[in-house]
Amino acid sequence: METAKRGHPTAVRRGVPRGEEARVAALYWEAFGRKLAPALNPPETGRRFIADHLRHDRGVTALVGGRVVGVAGYRLGDRALTGGGARDVLSAYGPLRGLPRLAVLALFERTPAEGELVMDGIAVDAAHRGRGIGGLLLEEIAAVAADHGCRRVRLDVIDVNPRARALYERYGFTAVRTERTPYLRGPLGFGAVTTMHRPVTSADASGKGRTR
Repeated sequence: METAKRGHPTAVRRGVPRGEEARVAALYWEAFGRKLAPALNPPETGRRFIADHLRHDRGVTALVGGRVVGVAGYRLGDRALTGGGARDVLSAYGPLRGLPRLAVLALFERTPAEGELVMDGIAVDAAHRGRGIGGLLLEEIAAVAADHGCRRVRLDVIDVNPRARALYERYGFTAVRTERTPYLRGPLGFGAVTTMHRPVTSADASGKGRTR
């Protein structure tokens, strides 16, 4: 993945730009591939499945020089960034291979409570990390939540991703509970999931987009 040219600002926009579906799917797979692998492997099929079923209005993206270098997905109501129902999974993988994959995907389903936006993780191009892009995406997610009248943002972070948890804590998230999942350490690579909340305030509302 290429490094941005010097002097190009980072622009954060709501939605996934048309034509960038494969790029966003690649970033998502790079960040969450180990977790998604049991459901969507092989990788090329998984990336294609994600790209084919993206919901463009359920993400915020960071762009440098017009190229997507970061994405944060979220769920509002019954719609999330990554789509595709049971029929789509069975069509892509076949009934025999598809049914157990549906069981794995069900583990990742999280329904927002009333007045809640559920964030579905941040993926940033490795060549652009350490430049504040994750923070920009979190700020825009909070603005989306405010503009939809939500009272809080909720997310889950796994125990093997302490850097992500530290980022969330810097931007106002606090842990509310931790669920031990030792049975998932083998197949999915993590043994605990911590749920974090961040209250939404009037100060979070924005003009839809940020540039740095």
